[in-house]
Amino acid sequence: MRSTLPVAARFATSAVMASRQPSRSSRNRTAQRDAAAERWLLLLFVVAVLAIAVGLLDSRSFAPRSKRVAPLTMAEARRANAAVPIVARARVSAAPYRFRGGPAERAQAVDCLATAALYEVGDDPRGQRAVIQVILNRARAPGFPRTICGVVYQGFQRSTGCQFSFTCDGSIRRRTRHVGWAAARGVARRALAGRVFADVGRATHYHADWMVPYWRDTMTKVAKVDTHLFYVRR
Repeated sequence: MRSTLPVAARFATSAVMASRQPSRSSRNRTAQRDAAAERWLLLLFVVAVLAIAVGLLDSRSFAPRSKRVAPLTMAEARRANAAVPIVARARVSAAPYRFRGGPAERAQAVDCLATAALYEVGDDPRGQRAVIQVILNRARAPGFPRTICGVVYQGFQRSTGCQFSFTCDGSIRRRTRHVGWAAARGVARRALAGRVFADVGRATHYHADWMVPYWRDTMTKVAKVDTHLFYVRR
């Protein structure tokens, strides 16, 4: 007679394995949930991309556009500058400049002053005195180099941003012989010896009257010498 135990064991084993294995309907439900999750993730990704795109378009379409300001003509700049009053009470005479240095340093300072004077205003003696006075004022003012040549050539290594345009616009490389060199050096020597040009006071900034620099309205206008306007810090 054949034993029934192995058959029973086989049935028991099959039942246990069947209970451990997921049914086909369960597998289908799991697959459907996974597919739905993937679809939701894809949908969220698409929505996010569309939101970013719409945001960029909106920012370009509705952001205020910067207005381009047309440069002033020389006549317009002169009228604008003339409308700014000269404040005479702010024009305080500078103290005589006391040069500290030996003969070689003095000769170098004289040459720097004369060069700046000639390139900025030509051979006009009064204009030269005004420019030289500004340089001496800067050498004693906060925020500027402490030497005369340092003041003159401040920012010369930049194509823009130099303090005196001739040092960075290429003019200095085209230096030619000028009949006014001796006279300009004489003005520079007298300034280093203590002569003060009181007409511009302690001005540290100036510009030609046919232009309007960005800093003009942050300073006080104290003088006009020929076609140049002079300012002190507020």
